[in-house]
Amino acid sequence: MTPYEDQAYMQLQFWQLKMLKKPSFTDRLSKRVQDKINTVIPEKAHEVITSTIENMIKAVLFGAKYTTANSPDATAPLQFRETLVKKQIAFYQKTASIEGAVTGAGGILLGLADFPLLLSIKLKLLFDIASLYGYDVKDYRERLYLLYLFQLAFSSQHHRNDVYQLVSGWQGFSQSLPEHVEEFNWRKFQQEYRDYIDLSKMAQLLPFIGAAVGAIANYKLIAQLGDTAMNGYRMRKLSQLTILDTKGTQGRLL
Repeated sequence: MTPYEDQAYMQLQFWQLKMLKKPSFTDRLSKRVQDKINTVIPEKAHEVITSTIENMIKAVLFGAKYTTANSPDATAPLQFRETLVKKQIAFYQKTASIEGAVTGAGGILLGLADFPLLLSIKLKLLFDIASLYGYDVKDYRERLYLLYLFQLAFSSQHHRNDVYQLVSGWQGFSQSLPEHVEEFNWRKFQQEYRDYIDLSKMAQLLPFIGAAVGAIANYKLIAQLGDTAMNGYRMRKLSQLTILDTKGTQGRLL
């Protein structure tokens, strides 16, 4: 391996340990509180929220024809690919930060508009990252992979542990994916995503501080998604390297 690949591999190992760590007391407490809140919310409201998020994501992933970043030549080294990826992440961080500041400054009504706008920015970033790593997002399963990366970035630690198992074994798991996107567990997806970002985004609706909160929160959320996506694709690109499996013993990448 090149020195850069060695460094990327070390970063990947640290990230894997983070994905596999057990939920802390704070994580468990927060999850219990969110679960309790979800039981209080009327079922009809859950259905509306689930349907709204499902339709938004399906429209982006499987409806619109996104123009993705140009994929480098198949022989391009990892360092070159990741230089382009980092530039895209920085660009989307600035875009999301501006969007968050504008909607946050507009009070509750514009603050509510931040949700679908930020979601679109996040998904567009994932499209670009996939393309820069050399994966064809026209493939239905590659688009579903984006959703699993999304869940890794924005879920409780308990759910993150479960999703990591699927992502780390993607080559085999992808063969068992449902043929139709309607079979995807949208209810679980929307609850984990909503619960994860609620606290960081709620203050964006407050007057005077909404713009600052929106800008900072969006900037950090895009950085988190970018880091997750980079390591998710490193697992697939660095396919011949040994990694820690779920028991902390030596395993192999896909």
